[in-house]
Amino acid sequence: MHAYELFQNIKPSIVQDMFQWYRNEDRNLYKTALNSLATNRKLRLAFLQKKPVADQIEWMHKTLQLKTSDMIGEHLLQVYFMKGQESMLVIFCDSMEIPHDGKGQVEGVLPETLDAGKLKTAVDALLEKNDPALVSLYLHTFNIQTPDGWKELGEILKNDERLKLS
Repeated sequence: MHAYELFQNIKPSIVQDMFQWYRNEDRNLYKTALNSLATNRKLRLAFLQKKPVADQIEWMHKTLQLKTSDMIGEHLLQVYFMKGQESMLVIFCDSMEIPHDGKGQVEGVLPETLDAGKLKTAVDALLEKNDPALVSLYLHTFNIQTPDGWKELGEILKNDERLKLS
């Protein structure tokens, strides 16, 4: 699943939380995201900045659902999980025994395959502490970090009812 497809299927409240986090934690990143999407749609940033924040976020969500916004959307998801949902990355990496820097940033190369038993443990640990839709979004985002994703993770995302995006 591509990033634009994730934005088509995720609960709007998660997108709202994500962009609100950007706005609260890093205004420059929020503005850069808005500007990148505006440029991609051939709009001026000033036009969008005049809108209320709720309208800006709604517009960004709709724009991220377009195939032409796929790269921007993937980047925004990566940044959000790397900086805004660090604890999820730590839980996942620890459960999967993937070496990381203590904040979830993988050290070295991602594994070529994922151990199914460890993956189930990781998913259960993530679901124990987080909204299932957010866990699903994280796992889908992780799965697009390699060209074809991981077969084992793809199977869990497809078959585990707890991991529905919306």
